[in-house]
Order: sequence, then structure tokens, then C-alpha cells
Amino acid sequence: MKADRAREAAPRGGDGSSGDGPGPGAERRDDARLRETPIRERVVFEGSYLTFRVDTVRDIDGHDHQREIVLHPGAVAIVALDGDDVLLVRQWRHATGGALLEIPAGTIDALDDGTLEEPDVCAARELAEETGRLAGQWTHLGDFWTAPGFTDEHMHLYLARDLRPAGEDVGPEADERLELTSMPWREAVATAERGEIHDAKSIVGLLMLARLADRGEL
Repeated sequence: MKADRAREAAPRGGDGSSGDGPGPGAERRDDARLRETPIRERVVFEGSYLTFRVDTVRDIDGHDHQREIVLHPGAVAIVALDGDDVLLVRQWRHATGGALLEIPAGTIDALDDGTLEEPDVCAARELAEETGRLAGQWTHLGDFWTAPGFTDEHMHLYLARDLRPAGEDVGPEADERLELTSMPWREAVATAERGEIHDAKSIVGLLMLARLADRGEL
């Protein structure tokens, strides 16, 4: 645990942006009055892949505020279509106090050189680990912030098709216990619409799948 380590905020671009590219929710010209300028950052805890930080920001009127932030390396989620079925995993989520039915997903790995794994590579790895499948066809459906009120987790959503077995040398991480299931994708969409799937990324993925079907793009 590394507590109360304060430092000045990193320099921002000339327009006040982070300089890391627009990403989802890119600032518009008329967002100027909403902008908060970072003044200082204080790291209160560094975990195995998450960092917890308290930032001081200043609004356009000159008032300072605190923002509690969880830094995340990013993640992927996969709508895995096997014929007319979609593959789902059920796993225990300690934070919710129960098991959730979800589409396959996982965190982008940090590499030995300090860079991050490419989302496309991560998606293929997570699909193999969680479902034992490889995909012959990949479609990037979009990307989004999962909970922008407190974390910078940025998730990429994929559609995987033309599935085949990955072999026997892949499986979940040691700390994961998953139950793999499948159901007709239309039934999965209906399950989400009835409010019986409670995981946000899975709801997004399944509803996007239904939209593709409505447009005749499956």
C-alpha cells in the first residue's frame, strides 16, 4: 500500500485536454464551461492493476473540488456468436455479493515493456480463456467508458463469429471459476430486456447484437 503520495497534475494539452486522443465522449467546443482543470493528484493506493487516486480539480469559476478516481488499464467484452447461439459465462462477483450471467470479458494486460496489450489481442485471448474458442471473424462494435463518474476504465466491445475449439492448453485464470453456457441469441436478448441480466456490458453487447440483426447485418 502506498498512501498519501501527492504530486502536481500532469501537463495538459494546449486546449486543456489530456493529449491522449479524443476517445469516447470527446470534448466539444461548447463544453468549455463544463471543463475541470486538474490541479494536483494524490495516489492513496496501488493494487496489482488498479490505482486509487484523489484529484483536486478547478472549475471555470475558480472553485476547487475533489474527485476520487480509480485508474484502470482498460478492458474488452465479446459477443461470441456460435451459429444462432450466444456464449455466456456465469461467475461469482464478490462486489455484488452474487453470481452474474455475462458475455466473455477481461482486463487488458500490462506487458513486460510497460506498454499495454492491444485490445484486439486481449479479446482473442479472453475468448479462448473463458470459452475455449477461437474466432475466425471479428468485428469491433465500439468502445465506451464503463463508469465515468469514478473510473477511467475504457472498454472495447467485439462481435466474434465463425467459432472453433481453441485446444486443451487454454482456460480461465487461476482465480476465476466460470460456468460456460449458451442460449439462442434472441432468447438472450429477451432475457436482457426482461431485466434478468444485470451486467451492464452484457446488456450493451446483446442489445447491439439485436440492432445488427434488425439491420440485416448478422
